[in-house]
Amino acid sequence: QVQLVESGGGLVQAGGSLRLSCVVSGSIFSINTMGWYRQVPGKQRELVATITNGGSTNYADSVKGRFTISRDNAKNTVYLQMNSLKPEDTFVYYCYANVRLITGFGNNYWGKGTLVTVSS
Repeated sequence: QVQLVESGGGLVQAGGSLRLSCVVSGSIFSINTMGWYRQVPGKQRELVATITNGGSTNYADSVKGRFTISRDNAKNTVYLQMNSLKPEDTFVYYCYANVRLITGFGNNYWGKGTLVTVSS
């Protein structure tokens, strides 16, 4: 079993910053790609950023230059530093991890989400 627990969401004014964290725990052998997605109710979940275990990153065009994804492999943790936040960044943010279990099986796992609200 694998758990992903996000933290760091909240209310911030436009132009402000927040840092999201996500800790992955459980019967983990290794973690491949980790990332952040976001969603509003009734709409499709959209990519924010991903990072491979080698450190290669990928960002949605809407967040490039403002958001930075990073990870600490020793802590099984992924971060999302969000700067210059805009009201349109208001979403529930979900952590994602592609995990290989100690049993040898691999799967994708999601956190429960953390709400980010940006006021104008």
